[in-house]
Amino acid sequence: MADRIQVGAHPWVYAARREQRDIYPILDQIFSDMSYAGFDGIELMSTALRPDDAVERIGELSQKCSLSVIGCSFGGRMWDRERHGATLEEAELVIPRLAQLGGRTLGTSVGPSREPKTPEQLDAQCEVLKQVMAICGKNGVVLNLHNHTYEVENNEHDLNGTLARIPDVKLGPDLNWLLRGGVDPVDFIRRHGERIVFLHLRDQKADGTWPEAMGEGDMDYVAIGQALQEVGFSGEAVIELAHEREFELTRPLRESLKMSRDFVRETLWY
Repeated sequence: MADRIQVGAHPWVYAARREQRDIYPILDQIFSDMSYAGFDGIELMSTALRPDDAVERIGELSQKCSLSVIGCSFGGRMWDRERHGATLEEAELVIPRLAQLGGRTLGTSVGPSREPKTPEQLDAQCEVLKQVMAICGKNGVVLNLHNHTYEVENNEHDLNGTLARIPDVKLGPDLNWLLRGGVDPVDFIRRHGERIVFLHLRDQKADGTWPEAMGEGDMDYVAIGQALQEVGFSGEAVIELAHEREFELTRPLRESLKMSRDFVRETLWY
């Protein structure tokens, strides 16, 4: 599988339905569902790596379900210096555990603020990002910037502020959040292609809402696939389903994951 794009899934769609977003008690179900759906691996949430027995338990599930641990999502209010201690404490805990499991990427969110971040806040954000990147480097993990809408709104103010201060940082864009933030994913891929090492994939309907599975929306993934081919994308791609707050499932999550995996295989050839 080394000669093709690895396709994984992120468990947000499970976490969203649980108190405290805690997926640790249902990891067996998540791994089983993702294996059934035909994924190569899983991108964990960093919270799943906190328990003392996390490495042992997740390692056993990874082997049992033939799912590699691709990486994990990670975040904090990095622009707030008062939170830096907590952010670094979390990084020092979860990144070595991720590396023990063979994880190779840390999808990192820098945290939203009420107003566009000031130069001073962007300075603080990048100071702690560099420290997290150093922890990643010691453990053979690559940090990538994972965006929601706030990083790319206002002409990509937040993202550009980070790139100006850390020119060599890698990107792991969520293509649907780009769209929701007013940015054309195809244009973004073409502009930032050499930085992009990771992708989050999700679909959206013409009315702006999320469908139950990829392939049931209207995002132009044919054009997206062409752009990814143009820039020579060679990283990992992870499907992260999400549903509107009041949405009622019409099928088991594992079936929507399988439909989404099949769509990516048929449309992007991954």
